[in-house]
Amino acid sequence: MILYPDLYCEGVTAVTIEILRQHNIKGLILDIDNTLIDYDRNMDEKIKLWVNELKEKGIKFCIVSNTNKVDKVKKVSEDLDIPYFYFAKKPFKKGFLKAKELMGLESRNIAAIGDQIATDILGANRCGMFSILVKPISEKDIFMTKVKRPIEKIIINRYLSKSKKEKV
Repeated sequence: MILYPDLYCEGVTAVTIEILRQHNIKGLILDIDNTLIDYDRNMDEKIKLWVNELKEKGIKFCIVSNTNKVDKVKKVSEDLDIPYFYFAKKPFKKGFLKAKELMGLESRNIAAIGDQIATDILGANRCGMFSILVKPISEKDIFMTKVKRPIEKIIINRYLSKSKKEKV
């Protein structure tokens, strides 16, 4: 199903080099809000270490965010030393494809990581990329995201139920 992620994790740092190699992933597209930073723009130091460790192992990165607040995206980009595109209008393909071009990789070698099904997962799946859904960092969200969360919870529960049945 196009709304189901290929992988569901507790957070970005749970995505290991072993997982990426298992799926032949050479580049990561990262969401910002509630994926890398919380509502108040705080980032856990573990995320910086995670990005640096994966860079050392040859993984390429690009931020693709729906926010129109360039200062917020630029700050995260500078903190992590990775390029960015903002106001991407996910789930439309344009931002994902710009990141793909920037990284010089094929869609099948790129994973997109985010906390929202309707934007991050749907957009990645539409582009033929490996989609990784992570739990939001915080329960605090902008209004539009809060409205979507109950629907996403239903989809996640169905996904998890289906995943368990397939493993049996």
